[in-house]
Amino acid sequence: MTLRRLFLTAMACSLSACATVDIPSRNAPFESLPDSYGAIAPGYDPIDTQLLQIQPQSVTPVIAVDTFASEPNPGPTAGVLGNVAGSDMTISKVTVRVPRTLEVSEANRYLPQGDIVWREDPLGDRHAQVQAIVQSALEAGVRPLSGPVQAELDVEVLRFHALTQKARYTTGGVHSIAFTMVLRDVQTGEVLTQAREVEADLTAYGGRRALVAIAEGRTQKVRITGFLAKVIQQEILAPGSREPRRGGLIQALNKL
Repeated sequence: MTLRRLFLTAMACSLSACATVDIPSRNAPFESLPDSYGAIAPGYDPIDTQLLQIQPQSVTPVIAVDTFASEPNPGPTAGVLGNVAGSDMTISKVTVRVPRTLEVSEANRYLPQGDIVWREDPLGDRHAQVQAIVQSALEAGVRPLSGPVQAELDVEVLRFHALTQKARYTTGGVHSIAFTMVLRDVQTGEVLTQAREVEADLTAYGGRRALVAIAEGRTQKVRITGFLAKVIQQEILAPGSREPRRGGLIQALNKL
């Protein structure tokens, strides 16, 4: 036997001496467990369920406080104008002013330029034409009101944008109208409401839709008059309840 084989044989014997035999537990002899095995550890004893039926003896109310608000904000009070409800008014006088300082534009562009853009009447005094439209619309809007308080509606136009010819027959746009309003007692002249600005924006038809509307008698003047009548009635009966129209870029450009 060579020296190499003797060395390998000795190595194999030393490794087998370190090995152990794993005997299956099912063949191991039964040993009884101590009595303490499986007992509940201290601190984990069962709790009497009657002790869990606890009823509060008193309840302390919790009030939520907005720490960021400087003062309460009750929001708009629908139907109340100052100390007088809108439903308690009869508007016996409507005054509409269109200041001569408002700039008139006759440019035939897609987007309005100036404070007054109105083309549906013949070329003439645009301030007077706009005043007649707004006056007629507001008178129609307040006519159904029949409360005991006689009031005067005072309005000043800030902007009146209808469509130019180019926009009317192509893209359409927005009828963008703005005015300030205040209500006064007819007898005493006392202010019943604070002056506030009203934005009245209406989708303006263009292209084929405009032609169809014209054929049906729904001209720009008819649509604007009916719309302003509804706006002023709502602003008196439920001030602050109208949702502002979201018209995107075109609406924003109309207000420039």
